[in-house]
Amino acid sequence: MKLSLMLGAMLTALFLGAALLSFLWTPAEVTGVNIAARLRVPDGTNLLGTDHFGRDILSMIMVGARTSISVAVIAVGIGMGLGVPLGLAAAARAGGWLDELIMRGNDLVFAFPSLVIAILITAVFGPGAVNAIIAIGIFNIPVFARLTRSGALSLWQRDFILAARVAGKSRIRISAEHILPNVTNLLIVQGTIQFSLGILAEAGLSYVGLGAQPPTPSWGRMLAEAQTMVALAPHVAVIPGMAIVLMVLGLNLLGDGLRDALDPRMRQRPT
Repeated sequence: MKLSLMLGAMLTALFLGAALLSFLWTPAEVTGVNIAARLRVPDGTNLLGTDHFGRDILSMIMVGARTSISVAVIAVGIGMGLGVPLGLAAAARAGGWLDELIMRGNDLVFAFPSLVIAILITAVFGPGAVNAIIAIGIFNIPVFARLTRSGALSLWQRDFILAARVAGKSRIRISAEHILPNVTNLLIVQGTIQFSLGILAEAGLSYVGLGAQPPTPSWGRMLAEAQTMVALAPHVAVIPGMAIVLMVLGLNLLGDGLRDALDPRMRQRPT
């Protein structure tokens, strides 16, 4: 197993485990305020220290992982669930009006980054994790649509697809039975990459106040609240920042490892 795949899987499993554990247990109450213990450096009582309200940072990191992962998973699920069928439909009708309509719609969505989409949504419905999910999910749709279309187009001219067409199978059936299984590897790798981008997007939206709202902990909002205390208590900003870096690094390494493992062209030939 590749080193990048192992390291990425370990980092990802660490944060996934922390997120799952937070449903059952955290070292301290995440909403508990203890002004007497504010800005405490990491010690035996608070392993990662406390913030400006005296809240345990380790507990907030664990629940923040749950928030970030939940937002990213649902958003990527939305992007994949809508983008893949659109990509398959566009490839099946390549060069036709449906293909043109889907691709120009993708271009329109790409013109608005997830942050801009989030601002538009929150201007109407208000800030919150649900609106962050919608914004990130909408931005993921054209990513998966383009990838699926690209992978499918290269398959439509293959002999086994031509044989299926000669056998009388419809384009929908061919897409479901033959095209989709052959682009699954691409989707898995891209899903991992979009997952890491979803973590970053959620942190960015929370940083500007458009993501999960208090009292729900969020890594991005922890950074925003700590930016004025970096000189006084650097650990308050460094720890959530490192959590974001390690989570994204783990997912990127996992994606690279999966690409090498799933793509036959990347495998080393035996000598």
